[in-house]
Formats: sequence, structure tokens, C-alpha cells
Amino acid sequence: MSALNYQGINETVAAVTGEREQIADGLLGIAKLDRRQFIKLTGLVGGGLMLSFTLPRAAAAGGPLKPNGYVRIDADGITLLAKNPEVGQGVKTSLPMIVAEELDAAWDDVTVVQSPIDAATYGMQFAGGSMSIPMNWTPLRQAGATARAMLVGAAAKQLGVPAEELSTRDSHVIHEASGRKLKYTALAADAAEMPVPDAASLTLKSTGDFRLLGKRITGVDNEALVRGEALFGIDVSVPGMKYAVYQKCPAIGGKAKSANLAEIKAMPGVHDAFILDGNDNAMDLLPGVAIIAESTWAAIRAKRALAVEWDETEASKDSWSAAVAEAESLRGEAGERVVDEGDVDAAFESAAERVSGYYTYHFVSHAQLEPQNTTASFADGALEIWSPTQTPDWGMDAVARATGIDKSKITLHQMRCGGGFGRRLYNDFMCEAAAITQRAGVPVKLQWTREDDMAYDLYRAGGFHQLEGSVDAEGKVTGWRDHFITFANDGRPVSGGALGQGVFPNGLVPNVRFEQTALDWKNRCAAWRAPGANVFGFVVQSFLHELAAAAGRDHLEVLLEVFGEPRWLVPDNPGTLNTERAANVVKLAAEKAGWGRDMPDGRALGLAFYFSHMGHIAEVADVSVDTDKKIKVHKVTVAADVGPIVNLSGAENQMQGSVVDGLSTMMGLSVTFENGRVQQSNFDKYPLLRMGATPKVDVHFVDSDFSPTGLGEPALPPLAPAVCNAIYSATGRRIRTLPISEEGYTV
Repeated sequence: MSALNYQGINETVAAVTGEREQIADGLLGIAKLDRRQFIKLTGLVGGGLMLSFTLPRAAAAGGPLKPNGYVRIDADGITLLAKNPEVGQGVKTSLPMIVAEELDAAWDDVTVVQSPIDAATYGMQFAGGSMSIPMNWTPLRQAGATARAMLVGAAAKQLGVPAEELSTRDSHVIHEASGRKLKYTALAADAAEMPVPDAASLTLKSTGDFRLLGKRITGVDNEALVRGEALFGIDVSVPGMKYAVYQKCPAIGGKAKSANLAEIKAMPGVHDAFILDGNDNAMDLLPGVAIIAESTWAAIRAKRALAVEWDETEASKDSWSAAVAEAESLRGEAGERVVDEGDVDAAFESAAERVSGYYTYHFVSHAQLEPQNTTASFADGALEIWSPTQTPDWGMDAVARATGIDKSKITLHQMRCGGGFGRRLYNDFMCEAAAITQRAGVPVKLQWTREDDMAYDLYRAGGFHQLEGSVDAEGKVTGWRDHFITFANDGRPVSGGALGQGVFPNGLVPNVRFEQTALDWKNRCAAWRAPGANVFGFVVQSFLHELAAAAGRDHLEVLLEVFGEPRWLVPDNPGTLNTERAANVVKLAAEKAGWGRDMPDGRALGLAFYFSHMGHIAEVADVSVDTDKKIKVHKVTVAADVGPIVNLSGAENQMQGSVVDGLSTMMGLSVTFENGRVQQSNFDKYPLLRMGATPKVDVHFVDSDFSPTGLGEPALPPLAPAVCNAIYSATGRRIRTLPISEEGYTV
């Protein structure tokens, strides 16, 4: 599969599993599922209809083929099961909506429940890479269509009419000629006895016939959230439960030699305290000291009194200041060539204008609202877990590695996640809770503090780019060189730390060279919202604006010219950038934002585009800057082509959230390290954007029949370059550092 395929997605998943090629093949196979997908009836539940279908990848484990259950209809109602973790991205609502559309069920008749965690039945259950919609679009439509066909068959038998004379709508089968109609719930038992239609015989709706999809539908958990019901991991309570905290070495790789355990155990409310050695896998279980108490407060208070002697022989000595100095010394050097298309040197030699720029961005934290937590209970050789994870099945794999408990003895309950942004793809917190309950023999709720979250995150890596570009006498971009100074752990670039074929502008500019030099780094780095694209978007879209300015041309004109003729960058490959779709969203964003209109002094529009996670997104930022470098982002206009919209409310929410998250990150968020230790401990030194600085976000979707893609990530990368390009147009000052507070800007 081309490296341009599913940009950022393979890395998100492979970072968890370590099996990049297998995951790449699996994603490609799932993306190509069609009506030949095997569908079958699996059984009756209380005289009702239980519909399932089978993903080919679910059978890859080598065991017997077990179908997945998504639709249950009985006399009491219609229940749809949501398979993937809900992390705030809305899939607990949107995935069942896809089934309901093809089922022709009235949404008010539907009850949605979270499915069990069962890889054999459901295949890959995870929330990451903006893949929930594209992976499940066709299978879920087929699930709904099959149920509808069987209900129609049952109605035809009851009414004594041909099935061709029947239609469906709002949870009823209708015979228009006679005016008769039957409820799905009344038909369920008979439908369960009908033969399963051949998948090839199913007729899926055209997008123009959708009645539910594309509408604004409130989240299925919204009322429960407002009432404060116990939906999140942090809300779990089980009989006999104690409360646990876990102290790890401040520098990753350190081990506990000794601790004042006797003193800690004597503190009020403390049940036990002990040292765990870890399992030599930094992504699973790090060494540390566990404290178990009668309350969260008693555990945290004891943790503050903990005195540990750490062995830091193998611990991280990472230093951001040293990395900055080393990168500075390397910026004039050549790196390893990873992409070399055309003749960059010749393009530079013949250029009318040459431009260079050195871009820097810092490490950042995921900073999800709900700190890490997991409740676990070990008894009689079996382990039961309640956890807010983005990767439940892989989490159980990690727990099995960390504890030695056979995976068949582990039961996991998927809890709603209070944010994730990629952090909960990794399950160290689950492993800690499992190891603690295994050792203590009592159920425990492990609770991280905000300081734990900041100190032991899996960070988005920083990086440095020395760029050079050229334009010819007509102002066309002719050459592009990017020397990327990145970070590597054990010789492999960290997550988001590798340039490749799919990075802009490769395939769009005739002469492109990407070079790479990696600095050694030990702290853990991992997928962060739109991995790779979240920083590459800032760098390349800002530098393209530099080239447009050097040529004296309008940025919009240059960007459209770079896209060139309508085409897929890899012919007939819908997982790659499509230049026509890209141009369309750029034109739409520019039109809706009023590109080219007169602006007051100190105020300007900035434009940026980026393609990631199969989404084509353009953004225009309306920004003003005063003489003290205080900025205000008045409005961000977003245009997106992500195929058919499933839930308009959820889609708009994802776009707006990406803009706010991107703005917050670019303004002032930075994680630095010295002697292997994180220097920021809480939000006082990691200042998230306040509500008063939130811009108006105007969202527009292109009406598109392409297969739908996810929305949790692709709208974030264009935000920073759009704002920074606006600042340049308003002030003439170029920003090449994130966060921009490093260059003196405030909100």
C-alpha cells in the first residue's frame, strides 16, 4: 500500500501493535469491504431477531468464524450496538445511525448500547486514526439492509403479497396499495425465521435517499451526561473496592531501589504499599511504588509522603535545551535522503527567487480532561477490568504481558473516555491497575493525578525543519527541500517523527527532497491528534506562504496552482490526496471567508490546507494583532470534503473542537525536559486556551459521494498555519515557532 494511503492512520495503529505491515494490509482490506461481505443470521433473543455480519479480519485469528451482533429487534423494541469506544468523538451515536438508516428505523424507536469487548465477534474495536466511520461504513449499512430485507420478507408472508410491493419507513413495513403497515417489533419473531438474503441481492440506499444521515442528532449519552450519571472510568465503583496510586521514577527508565514503605503503611487510611518491578516494556508497566488506601485522598496524601530511592542508571537524561542546540548545529548539514524527486539542485540554480526558513515546534501533552484511571479486580485466577481505553483488545494483550494472566481469563468493560486524542491508545494505566490488584488481592481503582498525566504522558514529539524553496520567473513553485531534524527511540523515529512520500508537497511540486536526521531520545512519544500532520501542516503550509510572498503572488492563487490538474496523487487510489477535492475546499473556504476583501490595519486573513486521515480540509483565519503582539482570532472558516456526513451535529462539533484544540496548542502549549524530567506539572505551566479567546468557527461541508472519512483529526493541522499566515499578512512578521508564545505573542 502506498505511503500516501491513509496518512497518519497506519502510524496510529501500528504504534500500538508494532505490526505496521499487518495493520496496513488490514486497513486496506476493510476499506474495500463491499456487498459481497458475508452476512448471516446468528440466533434468536427472546423470540426476536439478532442480526450479525462477519468481518474477514475477525477470522484471521485462526479460530472458528464468529459473527458480530449489531441489531436486535424484539417485542420490546429496537436495540443497536455500538462497537467502538466513545472518546467524545460521537461514535456511540454515529455508528448506530448508519445501521438505522439502512434499517429504515425511526431514531426515536432505537436504543443504543455499548457492545461487549470481543475481538472474535467484532474484529478491530478501537478509537483512533479517525477510522471508525470509514472502517465500518459498508459493513454497518449491510447489517441494517439485511435486517430490513428479512423484516420485509416476514411482512410479505403475513400480508400475502409480494415483497416487491412493500416499502419500509420509520420502523414499519408498508403496503402502499392496501394502506396496511406492520411494526418491526411485531415482525421480529417471524423475521428471525426467514432465510438470510444473499449479500449480492441487497440494495443499499443512494445518498440522496438518506432520511436520517446528514441530520443533526444529539448524542445518545447527552442526557445521562447532563444528569451526571456514572459513564466514565473515573465513575466506576465495585464492591469491596480500595483506591490506588502509583509512583514511577520522574525520569523514564529509573527503578525503585527502596522506599519508606513501613511509614506509608502506618498512615491513616492506608491499606498496603509495595514496589513493583515492571515488565521491561515502557508502554506496559513501568517500575514503581503502589499505595492502596481506603479513599482517593488517603492514597494521594500517602503518595506525597513517599520517599523513594531511585536507581537512575538506565533512566532518561533527555534535555530539550540540549536538543535545540544540537539541531541548530545540524541545520546546515545534509541528512539522510528519504524522498528525492526531480532535480532540486537544478531548480534552485535556475530560480528567480530562493527562500529559506528554520521552523521549530515543541513537545506537547495530550492533556485529556479525565486523568488516567482503571478499576480492576483479581480473584480466583481471573481478572475483571473497567477502563476508559481507546484500544480495549490491545489493552488486554498488554495486561496479559504485564501480569502473566492468560488473556482468556481477562474480562474488560469499556467505559466512556473523558478525552483521549491518542493517549488512550496506550494502556499503561490499565496494566498498573491489573498488576496492583493481582498483588494485593483486593479490587482497586487506580487514579492518576493531573501531575501524573503531565509527567508520564506519551508526548507529541518536537522537531526542527530547515526548509529551502524556489520559484521561477513566473512565480511558480519549482523546488522544495526539507531537512527534518527529528527524534528517535532505539534507532526508530518517534511517532510523527518521519517524513515520507505522503507529506505535502511531494507529488505536487516537480522537484522535492526530504532529508532526515534523528536525535536520540528516551522519553515516550506517541500518536497525538493527527500524528505527523499536526506539525507538518504548520511547517509546510507556512513555508508555501513564504514562497508565495517571495513571488509577490496571492497565496490562494499559488495554492490552487500547486494542486494542478484534477487527479488522485496515486491513480485510482481513494486513500490519497485528490487535487480536485483539495481545490474545491480551498475555494469554498476562501469564498465563505470573503478572501480578498479589504481589512483594517493590523487585521488580515490567512489560508491553509492539509490532507490527513483521508480528509481534505481548508481553513481561513481572520486575525488581528496589536502593537504589543496580542492577537485575536475573530473567526475561522472551515471547508471540508470528508464524504457523506453521518451526524451533522457530531461533524460540526469535531470541526469546531479541532479548531479550538489547534489554536490552544499553537498559542502557548509546550512540554520541556531536563535530566529526563518533564518541567511542566499542571495547567498553571501548561496554559490551555480560555473560553474568552475562542473564535467563531464557521463550518461548511462539500456535498460529496466519496466514501466517508473520520473527522476527529483532519481539521486540526490547517489551523496553525492559517493563523500564522494571517499574522504575517497583518504585520509582516513571520512566525516559525510553535507555540507562538515563544516569539512573544499572547491572546
